[in-house]
Amino acid sequence: MSIVMTRETEMRPHPKALEAQDLMARGRLSRRAFIRIAALTGMSAAAAYTMAGLPAPAYAQTIGNVPFQNPDDDPQEGGIIKVGMQVQKMDDPAIYAWTEASNQTRHILEYLAYTTPDNVTHPMLAESWEVSDDLTEWTFYLRRGVRWHNGEELVADHIRFNVERWCDPALGSSNLGLASIAAMLEEVESDEKDEDEDGPPKRVKRLREDAVEVVDDHTIRFKLSRPVLSFPEDMYNYPTAIVHPSFKPPFSDNPIGTGPFTLAELVVGQRCILKRVREIDEEPFQYWGGAVFLDEIHYYDVPEDTQLTAFASGDIDAIYEFGVEQMELARALDGNILSTRTAQTLCLRFQVDQEPWTDKRVRQAFVKACDNAAMLPLVFPESGDVGWNHHVSPIHPEYFPLPKLERDLDGARALLAEAGQENLEVTVACGKTDGPWQQTVCEIVRDQVKEAGITLNINIMATAKYWEIWKDTPFGATQWTHRPLGTMALSLGYRTGVPWNETHYSNPEFDRALDEAETILDAQKRKAAMEKVEKILQDDAVMVQSIFRPVYTISSKKVHGYPAHPSQYHQFNKVWIEH
Repeated sequence: MSIVMTRETEMRPHPKALEAQDLMARGRLSRRAFIRIAALTGMSAAAAYTMAGLPAPAYAQTIGNVPFQNPDDDPQEGGIIKVGMQVQKMDDPAIYAWTEASNQTRHILEYLAYTTPDNVTHPMLAESWEVSDDLTEWTFYLRRGVRWHNGEELVADHIRFNVERWCDPALGSSNLGLASIAAMLEEVESDEKDEDEDGPPKRVKRLREDAVEVVDDHTIRFKLSRPVLSFPEDMYNYPTAIVHPSFKPPFSDNPIGTGPFTLAELVVGQRCILKRVREIDEEPFQYWGGAVFLDEIHYYDVPEDTQLTAFASGDIDAIYEFGVEQMELARALDGNILSTRTAQTLCLRFQVDQEPWTDKRVRQAFVKACDNAAMLPLVFPESGDVGWNHHVSPIHPEYFPLPKLERDLDGARALLAEAGQENLEVTVACGKTDGPWQQTVCEIVRDQVKEAGITLNINIMATAKYWEIWKDTPFGATQWTHRPLGTMALSLGYRTGVPWNETHYSNPEFDRALDEAETILDAQKRKAAMEKVEKILQDDAVMVQSIFRPVYTISSKKVHGYPAHPSQYHQFNKVWIEH
């Protein structure tokens, strides 16, 4: 049995939504957690807020079933917004590793779903979806009349093309780590020969033949091998942008999308110019998402240390972010400072199959020598959260507060001696991907572990160079962006064999525990299940992860609707500028 959730049938909620409503009524689920779950099972965000007894924010309301935030005041049409942000190449969206590249692309390519800053997911290219009672079969109904920039209509075959691309192991898309995509895969023998000719055949994960069904031009069904609640949320992970079937990298050479803008100019490291799509083959282009107010979006690659100066002079109207060390200057400027609590973090992670990290005692010794709680006030004195080496943030709805880790220098020294590593010397690779705070964290760790007899060298690398080696270096300091769920971050980074598993960690017990936690609605039971997930990862000592950082940005007072998204996603469909 399944129930289609459309505007006509919204009074018939999915059984999981009713279960969540009951849990909310009994105080076992927060109202905001209920809203998230109800929306995931197909209810409109506005209806979910009403059932929860909360006023719906602007971005939970719609005009004509359009999911974007309603513009405030009286929006003015026209104008150019100029944003300071690193300008990157736009090659293949399915293998993007940078939010910045996805922001350049996000106004051209779109997604099946769209998660707003309140952690509620709305339909985007999909108009609605339904899910079976057991959460293993998801059916998405595409909007009719959505046009590509070459005039073609978006159809279900185009979505299937994208999913099949993501699941090609040769592509190496991080989407393979998403719970919803992983549940459509099967393990098969590879055509490639293993290096050891006498060993067992090499095995890879591929899309099951029955996993994707095109029902008709506007309906596509996904059949999963296990229950997954977060499918729609997964479809706004930034590498899941939907490309046209004619796509061949680099995307910048032939930027066909369904969004309101197209690429006019790209000079990597300098500027990215996007312009409104006005017509196709001399016919007016009618964007499905309703009114769009900006004429152009300009991204300028302004050096981080001069972005606020450029903002003060009026050369740019907003910036992607500024560092906490620049807060005093930002407060002196005439602009709107936006601060967002996030699950963005820095992982000083060990590759567990590389020496000396193959010895769990060495990893545990390094972790014991660190004082996680002492780091946050030294780096972000005003806000942020402490991390406890399991990559689940206090702002994640499923977070379980494990006992705080206590620094244990004697224990660290004893473990090093037991492992024969009393004079351990290691080097961590650190790329300053969004300011100096990452280097600062590495320096704090260096000074802390020194007291246990560990010599930590820091290899400061240019950002681009670090991202060339981040998955290969035995010891690296990698920044991870915000994900709306801790389970999503864990699936992308720590499941056995997924492309972004930079630690090479593989623990079947962890994988099974994560599978179980992903399907539980009851907040208390889910947190109890997450206790096991977090503890397994923490005990296996695969990283020092001490800080969940806040994000600071600033926009001109003439800019309206500039987003403060914890993932730093730019969605400018309803942004407008006074001129």
